[in-house]
Amino acid sequence: MAEQRPTTHEEAIRAAPFALRLVRRKAGRAAIVYRRQANADGLDRLQRVAALSPLAYQAALPLLREAVRASADREPNANQETNGSPLIPGPFKPLDSHWGPRVACLALVCAGLRDVERMALAAGHLRRLDSALAAWWLGRLLQRDNVRALRALRILVEAVL
Repeated sequence: MAEQRPTTHEEAIRAAPFALRLVRRKAGRAAIVYRRQANADGLDRLQRVAALSPLAYQAALPLLREAVRASADREPNANQETNGSPLIPGPFKPLDSHWGPRVACLALVCAGLRDVERMALAAGHLRRLDSALAAWWLGRLLQRDNVRALRALRILVEAVL
């Protein structure tokens, strides 16, 4: 049986395992990464994973654009244009299971960092990272005792020296 693609933006968000929300802050644009998980009542909800600061957002812009484009419905609409979402603050942008873990890992890696060049380098490495490996790292980073895993991934993607 063929998988049906969501027809509306709301359906796309409900079907997406990850979502990205762009926000406007005093220092500039930022992003918040969400992951679909069951809450305490067993309901399937988007739960916040991490936020990208305005500095990290600027460093990660190529990765974010590619993630949103690749995850969006690429079918032509009535105007014969593709439905890729522009990166403007507002509603959630759906991320698929290939790009969601990469963006979430980047948000966790960049938390607290200030070196834009290093964050851009990390974004480039995560952009090329295999999605299964990114999902594995995300699983390690979301555990309670994630200090070693976070430090290891920061070193591997060259976010820190």
